[in-house]
Amino acid sequence: MATTSPTVDELTIAELREGFRGTVLEPGDEGYDDARAVWNGMIDRRPAVVAQCAGVADVMAAVDFGRENEMLVAVKGGGHHIAGDAVCDDGLVVDLSEMRSVRVDPDARTARVEPGATLADFDHEAQAFGLATPLGINSTTGVAGLTLGGGFGWLTRKYGMTVDNLRSVDVVTADGERRRASGDENPDLFWGLRGGSGNFGVATSFEFDLHEVGPEVLAGPVVYPGEDAADVLRHVRDFNEEAPDEAAVWAILRKAPPLPFLPSDTHGVGVLVVVAFYAGDVDEGEQVLEPLRSYGDPIADAVGPHRYAEFQQSFDPLLTEGARNYWKSHNFEQLPDEAIDTAVEYAAEIPSPLSEIFFAQLGGEMARVPDDATAYPHRDAAYAMNVHTRWEDPEDDDRCIEWAREFYDAMAPHATGGVYVNFSSDEGQQAITYGENYDRLAELKAEYDPTNLFRMNRNVEPSD
Repeated sequence: MATTSPTVDELTIAELREGFRGTVLEPGDEGYDDARAVWNGMIDRRPAVVAQCAGVADVMAAVDFGRENEMLVAVKGGGHHIAGDAVCDDGLVVDLSEMRSVRVDPDARTARVEPGATLADFDHEAQAFGLATPLGINSTTGVAGLTLGGGFGWLTRKYGMTVDNLRSVDVVTADGERRRASGDENPDLFWGLRGGSGNFGVATSFEFDLHEVGPEVLAGPVVYPGEDAADVLRHVRDFNEEAPDEAAVWAILRKAPPLPFLPSDTHGVGVLVVVAFYAGDVDEGEQVLEPLRSYGDPIADAVGPHRYAEFQQSFDPLLTEGARNYWKSHNFEQLPDEAIDTAVEYAAEIPSPLSEIFFAQLGGEMARVPDDATAYPHRDAAYAMNVHTRWEDPEDDDRCIEWAREFYDAMAPHATGGVYVNFSSDEGQQAITYGENYDRLAELKAEYDPTNLFRMNRNVEPSD
């Protein structure tokens, strides 16, 4: 995949600035370095032009500019994707981060969201009316990238994936035209946008269904010593097999961070963090989660009533921008004892205090949607594992990446062979990312982006 593009001269850039309501930045301009920064500190790319769009007209102008000048085009929403595809060297960045409006219709229970909005922006507006839709677990994540990749989080077992709650998308395609995609308008494009990543254009607006959630939910972590991890993980797995859709339980293997509810002598020591969430009545949730919380001898139990929007931000301090990140991911239909033992073994050698292995419980409503109903294909996944390798010193790059790859390979015999696109650091995994939906995506790509203008993503090449 090409990562550079022809240079453009000052006169050409001046033409883009004419009538552009947002800001056009070049190397050396004030704000340029901030604009090219993304969440993953390993990514250090220098685009020739950053077009910070103020609205749809700017997006259309930027797409036309990139196409007409045969530039490499990257699209930046929240800038949170692990692979850093939001920026490119020498090309054009269509920067949507200033387009952050969220408009909620509490009567219709819908939200209209611009592509620069983060999960925190969305939750702030929706929770004013006691409403939410399934999103991720880190509030600084961009809604656009999360959604285009499929999207899952604490509400997924109850209400499905983010794309299952999507009503429509406005998108500027490679020809510079704005199109509406929904079940009634351009339904083929709508299918591709629900899990096909950024392959079909620049999304400028998303319309979501909303559900009654909170404002208070039962949620929080139960922390166990690392030596108990294998036994507790087996118990969590068995509990999850019988749990109702309202319950979502994730398990995290890592070194204990310096959280206020953990004794100081556990900080930096290997632990298992079992995070429980209940999308329903708090008292009912207490009864449902009791067998989970009463098991074993935990170091701490911080499960309790929390405001939903606040709980959505609870992991933010562990996921701040600027650290170096390399991720690997597997999906699992189940977690056999052998897989649990392997995960615990590798967690004992975790390469940095910031790294973690997490197993996100899926299933429920998500699994009731056919594999081919949306471009996201992995409806059989009961768990998604993220080998979330994270560190600060560039000299640790090789050691951390090697550990992640070795662990990924060791878990492969137990996995489905699928991978979640938003957890993919490496190029070349398209076949397992899009699965049996790949050929249909390639046909759509040929229709809407035949020259592969939008290739800074987990790219689907146009079919012949």
